[in-house]
Amino acid sequence: MSERVARRLRIEGSVQGVWFRESMRREAEALGITGWVRNRLDGSVEAVVQGTPEAVRHITEWARRGPDHAFVKRLEEADEPPGAFTGFEKRPTG
Repeated sequence: MSERVARRLRIEGSVQGVWFRESMRREAEALGITGWVRNRLDGSVEAVVQGTPEAVRHITEWARRGPDHAFVKRLEEADEPPGAFTGFEKRPTG
């Protein structure tokens, strides 16, 4: 089995109401990424992404720009302990 890494991402800017979460879910599934994404009450989007280092690097770069109509002002990332995710889900606002 190939190495798996996990990262927590926090995306700030005009990232809610622009289909960010659904677009990220589709991108994650295409890359074989597991984890979750949710809106935050402060207007940001938070995600935990887990997969191969290459796939996690790819989705992190995707998150720096997001889908059409999104404007990403800032992306914070931090290493996260790998979890027991079986897919990639959109979670309720937290």
